Amino acid sequence: MWGLFPLYWPLLKPSSAVEILAHRMIWSLVAVVAILSVRRHWSWIRTLTRRQFVLLTLAAVLISGNWGTYIFAVNTGHVVESALGYFISPLVNILFGVAVFRERLRRWQWVAVALGGIAVVILTVAYGSLPWIALTLAFSFGLYGLLKKAANVGAAESLTVETVVLLLPALGYLAVLGGENTFGAQGVGHALLLVGGGIVTAVPLLAFTAAAIRVPMSIIGILQYIAPVLQFLLGVFVAHESMPASRWAGFLVVWLALCVFTWDSLRNGLSFAHASSEEPEEDLPKEALAARGR
Repeated sequence: MWGLFPLYWPLLKPSSAVEILAHRMIWSLVAVVAILSVRRHWSWIRTLTRRQFVLLTLAAVLISGNWGTYIFAVNTGHVVESALGYFISPLVNILFGVAVFRERLRRWQWVAVALGGIAVVILTVAYGSLPWIALTLAFSFGLYGLLKKAANVGAAESLTVETVVLLLPALGYLAVLGGENTFGAQGVGHALLLVGGGIVTAVPLLAFTAAAIRVPMSIIGILQYIAPVLQFLLGVFVAHESMPASRWAGFLVVWLALCVFTWDSLRNGLSFAHASSEEPEEDLPKEALAARGR
């Protein structure tokens, strides 16, 4: 889903990146509250600790910066550079997995990580300058995943806290815009697309949070190459951005890294269920324990 985002945000022009970001915050909250209402699940609010609230507040700040940077990149013709950011992001996740959570990688997993690093170097050199968009996307999202894992709060619940924290700044910005607000001024279709931005934001974030509290960061890191590969292809074949041979080389090395990691996983009988079973039960939310049939 994240890989297909470059197809959606250009539809929201002439809205600015910050206005789109504000609507993403507001309508994401509406979407996640609707999900919780259907589930009739509100008891978690009483069990939310101060530490978890602080961690999720910091996560909210990071993800808002990530969202805004990504929208700006896509709508200003930097889809390929944004893809580079998400090529780097898995390496950041793997770094946190090893350094913070003491996760261990097997030999061929390290080979896959090394290939990923080589690909990032190739793509950075091919870009020809400091890719500030890519670096902002990579480190903001890597830290976001780290905070989400540390908070260990359910997917819908954590996203609710994050969007509530961001609600007042979003409403304040739209109020300041006044007559320059494009919501309603560009027709019903445009307004519905802005509302839809909340849905397309909430759904993949819910999936990511559900994974982040169950799956080792190192595995999440490798799997996150799927999104930038799709974004890279869209940047080249849909947005028609420049694609010299050096960028193709980096792209192919990334696929090689994925093949090595997949082969190693199959060879060792690794599956997502097995990776989940390695997490201590006391660290898992009730939904995860229920999924195990406990």
